[in-house]
Amino acid sequence: MKAHRAAHSIATLCRVLEVSASGYYAWQTRGRSVRAREDAVLTDQIRRIHRQSRGTYGAPRIQAELTATGTPVGRKRVARLMHAAGLRGVSRRKRIVTTVRQPAARPAPDLVQRAFTAAGPNQLWVADITYIPTWSGFLYLAVVLDAWSRRIVGWAMTTHLRTTLVLAALDMAVRQRQPQAVIHHSDQGSQYTALAFGQRCRQAGVRPSMGSVGDCYDNAMCESFFATLECELLDRCSFRTPAEARLAVFDFIEGCYNPQRRHSALGYESPLHFEQQHALTAGAISWPAPQVEPTAQEGG
Repeated sequence: MKAHRAAHSIATLCRVLEVSASGYYAWQTRGRSVRAREDAVLTDQIRRIHRQSRGTYGAPRIQAELTATGTPVGRKRVARLMHAAGLRGVSRRKRIVTTVRQPAARPAPDLVQRAFTAAGPNQLWVADITYIPTWSGFLYLAVVLDAWSRRIVGWAMTTHLRTTLVLAALDMAVRQRQPQAVIHHSDQGSQYTALAFGQRCRQAGVRPSMGSVGDCYDNAMCESFFATLECELLDRCSFRTPAEARLAVFDFIEGCYNPQRRHSALGYESPLHFEQQHALTAGAISWPAPQVEPTAQEGG
């Protein structure tokens, strides 16, 4: 009615819309409902959480964050308010293959058989490599992920795909976690079937395991982390140099994913908080200080 007040009287507009003029004026002076005021406060909280997540959280994780901070709310209500505010989470893209099998290589047996579960820390690690595009070429990231807590326990970045890349990621994981007979599961890429990698596993007491060729489901947990990295960081940024990409990936892993990002498989806890809660319950787990500097030198 406001849009047409200049051309028509309120009485005429009310008659056309079949409402009373007194009702219209009463509506104009009436304050917002309790529900509308609560929605406004909740929308402000949702905006803050969405901003803190770097614009990546959708309704499920925002609902978990609100509940954890003392504001229980339904997921549908969060989704409705996000839609009204023009907020949305990020979606994932497909990734390309970065590891190629050597036909003559002898792979390790598959000790996992797609059962990516562990009853405690340092029982099962999964590992893989992904690429990070920059204006001056690719940067490659190798990670080692603890299947129990989904925490990235080892990682390394270089501008090549040689075996030293995955060795550096494994070394970081071994230094941080000091495992006893942990299973290290990967694909059959030449980096993981190399003699140097097998020797390092034997020295560290790590049990190598490899899935079948060309089947992403045989390393689905690591693929899931890379999909998260891609949709929440790589698809939203453009890097001029590998050095710039290094800093961004470092910040994502150690500043966001491990300590803060809520994971649906962990009851919407972050990997680090999940481990800390377990340590408090168990009373016997003490983690070494995180080794967060890049462990493979660029171009090395």
